[in-house]
Amino acid sequence: MENPPPKLNPADERMVEENVGLNSKMIFEVIRREGEEELERPKRSLIWSGVAAGVMISLSVLGEAIFRTYLPEAEWAYLVENLGYSLGFLVVILGKMQLFTENTITTVVPVVHNPSRRMFRQVGSLWTIVLAANVVGAFAVALLFAYTSAIPAELKPAIEELSRHATGFPAMEAFQRGIPAGVLVAAIVWLLPESEGSKFFVIVVFTWLIAAGDFTHVVAGSVEMAYLMVQGLLTPLDGLLQFFLPVLAGNIVGGTVIFTLLAFGQVRDELDET
Repeated sequence: MENPPPKLNPADERMVEENVGLNSKMIFEVIRREGEEELERPKRSLIWSGVAAGVMISLSVLGEAIFRTYLPEAEWAYLVENLGYSLGFLVVILGKMQLFTENTITTVVPVVHNPSRRMFRQVGSLWTIVLAANVVGAFAVALLFAYTSAIPAELKPAIEELSRHATGFPAMEAFQRGIPAGVLVAAIVWLLPESEGSKFFVIVVFTWLIAAGDFTHVVAGSVEMAYLMVQGLLTPLDGLLQFFLPVLAGNIVGGTVIFTLLAFGQVRDELDET
């Protein structure tokens, strides 16, 4: 015979409720509502927020370059250097700016939950606006890095070295390396609703893994691609076909096709019951 659950006084019951974490269905619902809010935002807001994200994600490149320039040569330096990659993501994600790889998760959740032609059109429009705005921001900051004294001259060799490496993979390898990056960004989105008080560390750990694992991210990498392009060190065609499109596809596959659909699969039956 099963024992009945213990009876708690109201104060203890509130403490229990406050310390019970969100379950998968609740996390899904939080992200779904965020996605619906994003889909309803005015286009002008999306554009400016996307440009801001494209500019601020450059802090990831700058952070890595600073560490690479000033850290001593040592086996451990690579791991520390890649902490710099987290800087841009911290600003963009905590600042609620429009980053394309985040939108491939948050805005897709409402679609998989309630697919319709209208939802697909909205998502397509938002993806196009945000990605274009991110790229505009990336090129703007690349011009700043390349042709002004805003960045100390001693950092520019490291920025160029990082940029050549990020854009130098064969197209198929760039695509494949983009898949884990998409999964990791999706994991950040999925974990943030349950990470109140520790969002900083979640973002740092997962974005550090992107850099340390040498995976490819289409927006952060667009800064590096643009840095080479504006100086004539990379042709637009090579940048588009060898880096941008393969990495874009990889990030979408990792973030949307793999992570988001798996996350939906684990709560689908529970959603049908409500």
